[in-house]
Amino acid sequence: MIPMLVVCAAGTSQAQDATVLNNQIQLGDIFSSQTLNVVEVEEGVGAETTATGNSLLAGAEGVDMAITSNQTMAASAQAVTTVNVSGGMGEGSQINTSATGNSADASVTQSTMTGVLSQIATFSPNVTAQGYVEAETASAGDLGVATTAMSNTASLGLTNGAAGVRVNQTSAADVLADGGAVVQYVSGTADVSGVAAGNNVGLVGTDSSAARIAVSQSNTGDLVQASQFTAYGNAQTASTSATAGGNIVGAVNEGPLLDVAANQYNEAYVRAQAEGTAWQFGAGYATAYAVGNSTLAGNTGEAVILDNIQLNTGGGVEAIASFSGQEGYDGYSRATAVGNDATAYSCSSCTGSMSVGNAQTNSADVGATSTTTVNGAGRLINSTSTAIGNNASFYVTRPGN
Repeated sequence: MIPMLVVCAAGTSQAQDATVLNNQIQLGDIFSSQTLNVVEVEEGVGAETTATGNSLLAGAEGVDMAITSNQTMAASAQAVTTVNVSGGMGEGSQINTSATGNSADASVTQSTMTGVLSQIATFSPNVTAQGYVEAETASAGDLGVATTAMSNTASLGLTNGAAGVRVNQTSAADVLADGGAVVQYVSGTADVSGVAAGNNVGLVGTDSSAARIAVSQSNTGDLVQASQFTAYGNAQTASTSATAGGNIVGAVNEGPLLDVAANQYNEAYVRAQAEGTAWQFGAGYATAYAVGNSTLAGNTGEAVILDNIQLNTGGGVEAIASFSGQEGYDGYSRATAVGNDATAYSCSSCTGSMSVGNAQTNSADVGATSTTTVNGAGRLINSTSTAIGNNASFYVTRPGN
């Protein structure tokens, strides 16, 4: 069951505050699967498979909201989608598969949000998402395959609002997002992607919002992996991507203030692997990005404050990207692996200001491998491989740049 609170003050003479107290404990495994057997369709194939241990959705408009949420996942979550096609997939198809331990989504419009969100995934569970398209003798127009696995995730949304929120996340789960596609002929674009994260926090503020968030993340599982594999006979545009992160904080705002305090600790082995092949191709891409800890604080308004502490140790960080084909036009692969990554920016045209305190320590191995192979003829072929222990980027920029 998904607890949901939606409060609206429109049409009332006096807005009342909203209080949310949420406590959830999941002890049994969560499993969701589906198989689609398709001969031939005209418009396309759609599939949505989700498995979530604990989920919270709360929203308020014109009403101040105070929220306290405690979520504990002590079991496994698994989502599996398999699509078998023998003829044609039609003009456009989208296959989405997601598995999540704990999920919290809170948003306000023209009001203020305060509170504490706590999420715990214990040692025993695994969070696994698997999405596959098997169409060795079939054709497709546009094809999207998205596979996502996250142990803990929290999303905060502000529209002309303000927030003061603390988020605490602890995960000891193994996380896997595995998938891919095998298709004979793709006349449009095939976009196959996988995302895996131990702990994830996202904030989006728009329309003159202001936010202060404090985030504490600890990821002590053995593995966080996103792995995607594709093979095409002939593809106009083929993109295969994998993104894996131990701890992720992404906060972007449009307004007077964005204040982010992040403390991240990762000891899991983080692996992103994207491998694509096409006998004939117009454009073929393979991109892999793996990071132990990542923090982004960006404000297109006046001020950014970032207090960031990152420690990556233990299993290591690895990114592997590979694209190969026989003949075509443009092909590339890009692999990026980072132990700790921090980025902050503010708006120069609004007399932007920035205050940053950043401490990064990486004691794990970091490796990136990129391979691009064209056995016949090609127009533009390149490959990029980047491995960084600690990376920090702080700048002031104009909106749109």
